[in-house]
Amino acid sequence: MASEVQAQQRNRQQLEKEKKQNLQKMSQIRNILQQTSKQKQATLGQLKALNQEITTQTKQINLLSEDVKLMNSELRELRQASEKLQSDLQKLKKEYAGMVYNADKRRRQINPLGFLFSSDNFNQLVARYKYLQQYSEARHGQVRQIEKVQGDLLGKKQATERKKRQQQTTLETSIDESKRLETLKEEKNRVAQELVAKESDLRTELAEGRRAVNQLESAITDMIRREIRERAERERLARLARERAERERIAREKAAAAAAAAKAREEGKAEDIAENKPAETKPAEAVPDAPAPTRKPDTRSSTLLNDEEVALATSFAASKSRLPWPVSRGFISDRFGRKPHPVLKGVMLENQGVDIQTSAGEAVRTVYDGTVQYTTYVTGMGNIVAIQHGDYYTVYAKLKSVSVGVGQRVKARESIGVVATDKDGVSEVQFQVWKNTSRMNPESWLIAR
Repeated sequence: MASEVQAQQRNRQQLEKEKKQNLQKMSQIRNILQQTSKQKQATLGQLKALNQEITTQTKQINLLSEDVKLMNSELRELRQASEKLQSDLQKLKKEYAGMVYNADKRRRQINPLGFLFSSDNFNQLVARYKYLQQYSEARHGQVRQIEKVQGDLLGKKQATERKKRQQQTTLETSIDESKRLETLKEEKNRVAQELVAKESDLRTELAEGRRAVNQLESAITDMIRREIRERAERERLARLARERAERERIAREKAAAAAAAAKAREEGKAEDIAENKPAETKPAEAVPDAPAPTRKPDTRSSTLLNDEEVALATSFAASKSRLPWPVSRGFISDRFGRKPHPVLKGVMLENQGVDIQTSAGEAVRTVYDGTVQYTTYVTGMGNIVAIQHGDYYTVYAKLKSVSVGVGQRVKARESIGVVATDKDGVSEVQFQVWKNTSRMNPESWLIAR
C-alpha cells in the first residue's frame, strides 16, 4: 500500500509539472500568435503557430484526461481506506462496548473499594490496585483510539469530497479545452485555404527562401573550410618549427660530443709527453649520432585543434540535449530535415537547422561558451552570427541586429543580437549546429521544453 501511494504521489507530481509547463508553453504560443494574427492576410507564420498551438492544446487535453484517470485511482484508494477505517471503528466500538459491559457487571458483583480492602496483605492490595488502574487505562486508551479513527475517517471523507470537486472541475476544463481545440482547427483550415489561394505568391517566396538558404549554407561552409585550412597551416608551421628545433638540438649535441672527444685526445697526449712515452696515434673516434627522440603520439583530433579547442569541443559535445535555447521564449516552428510544404502539394522543404518563432524584439543568446568566428548579412536570412566551440559551430540567422564582433569570446546565454520581424509580422530565429562541415539536428542538442 505504501509503495502504491508513493508511486501515485510521484505520478501526481510529474503530471502537475507537465501541466504547468504545457500551460506556460500555450501562453507563449498564444502571445506569439496574436502578433502574427495582427496582419490582415493569412501567413505561413500564422499557420505554423496555429499548428503548434493545436499540438499543445491536444497535449493539454491528454494531460487532463490522465488527471481524471489518476483522480479515479485516488478516489478508489480513499474509498478503500475509508472502508478499512469504518471496519476498524466498528471493531473498536464493539470491543469498547464489551469492556464497558464487563466493567459494569463486575461493579455490580464486586465493589471496587471492597475488592481492594478485602486483600489478604499489602502486596495483594497493591496488585489489585494496579489491575484496576490498568483496566481503567485500557478503557481510556480504547476511547482515544476510537476518537483517532473517527478523526481519520472524517479526514478521508473530506479528502474524497475535495477530490470529487477537483475531478468535476478538471472534467469541465477538459470540455472547454476540447471546444477551443475545435475552434483552433477551424481557424487553421481557414488560414490554409487562404494560403492555397495565394499559391503563386507562396512559390515566389519559396524560391527566394531557397536562394537565401543556399547562400547561408555556402557562406557557413566556406567559413568552416577556411578555418580548417588555417588550422592546417598553423599546424604545418608549428611542425616545421618543431622539426627545426629538433635538428638544431641534435647538431648541438653532436658538436658538444666532438669537442669532448677532442679534449680527451689532447689530455692523453700531454700525459704521454710527461712520461717520455712516444705518443700513440689513435684513430679519430667517430662521434655517434644522437639517438632519435621518442615522441609521444599526438592525441589531438584529426581536425588539428589546439589543447584549448579540444577541451572546449569535448565539453560542448558532453552538453548535448542540455543546451539552453537561443531565445528565452518561443517554439520550434520548422524542424530539421526534409519535409512536405505545409500548403503546396508535392513540394518538399529542406531545413538545415530549426526555426524558432518568438516574440518581436526578443534577444538572441549564444547557447555555449565560444568565439565569434563569422558575421555577415544574407538577403532573406538577415544578419548571421557563427560561433566556434572547438570543431563545433553554432549559427544564428534572421537577426535584426548584431552586438558582437569577430574574434570576440562569448559566454553561454550572452546576448549576441535581436531577432528580426519580417513583413508578415513573424519573429523567427534560425538556429544551426555544425561539426566541421557536417550539419546536425539542433533540436537534439537543446534542453527539452
